[in-house]
Amino acid sequence: MGSKNGKPVLREEDISALSMSSGLDGIQVKDAFDSFVAEYPFGRMKPKDFRTMISLAMPQKDASKMEKHVFRVYDTNNDGYIDFVEFMVIFYVMSEGTPEEILGNIFRVFDVNSDGTLPERLTTT
Repeated sequence: MGSKNGKPVLREEDISALSMSSGLDGIQVKDAFDSFVAEYPFGRMKPKDFRTMISLAMPQKDASKMEKHVFRVYDTNNDGYIDFVEFMVIFYVMSEGTPEEILGNIFRVFDVNSDGTLPERLTTT
């Protein structure tokens, strides 16, 4: 994702990559981008925005417990924001694939320090 005159712009290579990874066609990717930018005019989501989105998506759950971990997975370049490309890539990574691939992706959410293990408090009842 790039920017032109301070506004976020979806590059053709982003559209192609997202189309291949998501199964959406280019028009659907552009439509999703337009919706994302309408909601987040600077083309990126702050942690506060992400918290609101998670709360709306999971109203019956206490999403605050996993919000930082999920945000970390989405924020692949570690800049403290989630841009459209990061959002789309992780969204489709979490929704597509074999059960083993999806489980591996979910595991990464809870592997807080990326050492390949889960904290004991998450593995005991």
